[in-house]
Amino acid sequence: MADKEDVLNSFESAESVKATVPDKLTVLPLRDIIIYPNMIFPVLIGRNSSLKAVAEAVERGKFIFVSAQKNPSVEEPTFSDIYKNGTIARIIQVLRLPNNLLKVLVEGLSQAKIVKEYKNEEYLEAKVKQTDISFKETDKELQANLRVTEELFKNYIKKDPNIPPDILTAFENIPDIVQKMYFVATNVRAKVEKKQKILRYTTLKKQLYELNQILTEEIEMLTLEDEIDTKIQDSMQKTQKKFFIQEQIRALQNELGDDEDVSPEMAAIKDMIEKANLPKHAKEKAVEEFERLKKTPTMSPEFSVNRTFLEWLTSVPWNNETEDIFDIAHVKGILDEDHYDLEKPKDRILEFIAVLNMAGRLKRQILCFVGPPGVGKTSLAKSIARAMGRKFVRFSLGGIRDEAEIRGHRRTYIGAMPGKIIQSMKKAGSSNPVILLDEIDKMSMDFRGDPSSALLEVLDPEQNVAFNDHYLEVDYDLSNVMFITTANVKYDIPLPLQDRMEIIELNSYLDPEKLEIAKRHILPKIKEEYGLAELNVSFTDDALMKIIREYTRESGVRNLEREIGGVLRKLTKEIVAEYDKSRKKRAARKTSLHTNPHFKKMLEGREFVIDENRVEEFLKAPRFKRKKEVLEDRVGIATGLAWTSVGGEILPVEVTIMPGSEKLTLTGKLGDVMKESAMAALSFVRSNSQMLGVKSDFNTKKEIHIHVPEGAIPKDGPSAGITMTMALISAATGNKLRGDVAMTGEVNLRGQVLAIGGLKEKLLAAKRIDIKKVLVPEDNLRDIEDIGDDIKSGLEIIPLKNIYDAMQHAFKDFNKVPKLQKK
Repeated sequence: MADKEDVLNSFESAESVKATVPDKLTVLPLRDIIIYPNMIFPVLIGRNSSLKAVAEAVERGKFIFVSAQKNPSVEEPTFSDIYKNGTIARIIQVLRLPNNLLKVLVEGLSQAKIVKEYKNEEYLEAKVKQTDISFKETDKELQANLRVTEELFKNYIKKDPNIPPDILTAFENIPDIVQKMYFVATNVRAKVEKKQKILRYTTLKKQLYELNQILTEEIEMLTLEDEIDTKIQDSMQKTQKKFFIQEQIRALQNELGDDEDVSPEMAAIKDMIEKANLPKHAKEKAVEEFERLKKTPTMSPEFSVNRTFLEWLTSVPWNNETEDIFDIAHVKGILDEDHYDLEKPKDRILEFIAVLNMAGRLKRQILCFVGPPGVGKTSLAKSIARAMGRKFVRFSLGGIRDEAEIRGHRRTYIGAMPGKIIQSMKKAGSSNPVILLDEIDKMSMDFRGDPSSALLEVLDPEQNVAFNDHYLEVDYDLSNVMFITTANVKYDIPLPLQDRMEIIELNSYLDPEKLEIAKRHILPKIKEEYGLAELNVSFTDDALMKIIREYTRESGVRNLEREIGGVLRKLTKEIVAEYDKSRKKRAARKTSLHTNPHFKKMLEGREFVIDENRVEEFLKAPRFKRKKEVLEDRVGIATGLAWTSVGGEILPVEVTIMPGSEKLTLTGKLGDVMKESAMAALSFVRSNSQMLGVKSDFNTKKEIHIHVPEGAIPKDGPSAGITMTMALISAATGNKLRGDVAMTGEVNLRGQVLAIGGLKEKLLAAKRIDIKKVLVPEDNLRDIEDIGDDIKSGLEIIPLKNIYDAMQHAFKDFNKVPKLQKK
């Protein structure tokens, strides 16, 4: 900080030299400091550009413009890196130091601002304009600001131990109020960007106001630091005192030969161990850790780690089983109450209950529900737990990439804790809960390990009797747990996990099934949620079917529930608005209508029926209209069937052959599998052109374009080969394909039709648009047998061995292929 005598002398000298300062000056950028007028400050210089700027300033009369850098880390600052407002200073002394450093003592003369920048590659140079600070000593507001500054500065000096007390004496002996302001600003330890604001203003009143804000903030910060320091000191004293007392107690116990710990905390931990009903191996581990904990100082980090471990070890249920319900009729009633249809999974649960009745215990009980979103996988698992009288816990495996999420972390890691399996057991509070592992097909892996491998021990009935969590380090018996997993897609589940689970597929719902689910489950649930349970609100079957067919397109019922909820919300709004309109008093109502007797009287005896017209009034235009053009007979367009994660979809394939270079163009955002199907289809047609009635040169100097509409949607899967082949043969021969025939199946280069998956969803998609005939691979006949008659009714399902079988049913006029008939 500046010395008092130096400051006073500098004030006298500065005023006499201001008039001799030239306009054009070299510029010295400063790091982390602000030099104000009338202040003397030493600056250490090492940059080549700064050394040259100082040397040039000494040659020109020792005047230089100093300004702070916006970012102190910039090594070679330009004009954009420094503030425009700064201080004209005079170089008083230059002292050369080792390592090519200079220590320059500069004296601030006056505020100034850069008005013009000069190009100079060696150093910064600019035209500057001196700034006069305007004020009136008779201004009362200025005098009040100055008093506040003096009081704040005195308070600041008292709170900051780094400022010597004689600074206050030097401040009081400064006669000029501008010089006082600069002196205070120099001695405040604030950030550069805050202190720089003072140099922006040209009136003393604004400068003092800004300075007072800085002083206030710094005083508040110093006060807070004092409070924190006081709390830390008090806490340390209490901890040290507690430690000394505990050590004295330990010393007395050793002197008395008493091994029992009298600490209430240790007594509580010991009591937890006794009440936890631990098995022998777990109790031995708990006693061992407890003995180690007694000898560990409470201030040691190891104390809290060991205590947390014992809390986990004793809180996990080891032998606390809930009583199973073995009554098959009761379990069946609960499942039927919660879910419509789903006969296969329900039968499997009843079989499990029957075996439990006979054997009393069953280990092989790992089920995997596979199906599209919204078909009731998670809710079915909840119903199973409720029906059996077991606790239910769910956690999602989606996105898990760390093996420690399953097995837990080693206790050596900071923040270690058990894995999700042990956490779920603690949450359940029993050793035989139903644990749902949701989204098992969405796990991933990275450098932290493979969680699917860690799940092998959990889901293997031969191994989970001794599951070892890395945190607990003792074997835990999971054999009494009923594990249920869910997945959207079977082929995304790792094969080793599939081998340990029984796959139960939950297929898409038919429209009649959705109708029953809406009436039995969705409507009562939403009416209760919206407070409409006591009102006579009903949907006609036609209204519900309109929502199902024209406002939702899904395999489950989630969107159906949202749309029905949207209708009921709009109906509720109408009812409430009608009541508010009928009120005599127009003041804003501040109470709900839940218990309002006048509202109930108004609705008494009224019936609200939602029909098709009301559905369209509430939900506006239908989102999904049936595409009539799909059923037309056309050349080069075949109707395929595709499986998606939300059910079956129609997949039209368009082929056109046009003049151009010999190439195959594929569009529609197709995946690698579908691209390979297209190339296989072309190769088959070219190699069998004579048998198919196709000209051998049909692709000579021609470009073949295969397109699957809705190009923004990615498409992939091994079931479009037959569709692409039929469309290609049609385009090459000019024969029309029947619009009322849909097909699915993959083909090889010999023309054989290969089996596919998702047949039920594909048949549903065909039925949705009134397709009458569906061509499927012959190898899928076993799947057809498992599909209900309600789906197959109205459909003629034709099994195919090869392409030639498909042509007989796909082409409108099959007789136009005479060579094929001869075959």
